[in-house]
Amino acid sequence: MNDLLTPIAPVSQLVCEATRDGRTVAVIRCYDGVGDTIVEYETESTGRRGTYRFPSAAEAFRFVQEAVLALQYLGCTVA
Repeated sequence: MNDLLTPIAPVSQLVCEATRDGRTVAVIRCYDGVGDTIVEYETESTGRRGTYRFPSAAEAFRFVQEAVLALQYLGCTVA
């Protein structure tokens, strides 16, 4: 049985776009780096960008899940 918090395969690329009231609020990208997995984010309203590096795809995927959940709690639709 597969746990929803554990990706089936290493993350090759995952992109999530959060919208609210028809406008893009944030974009989160997760992809494999050399020896690590990288999560990048950009917020549209402030233009703020950042990068996080994780030693494993599972840790990066968990971080993205938590970010998506927080955005949903704030009323965003995430696709």
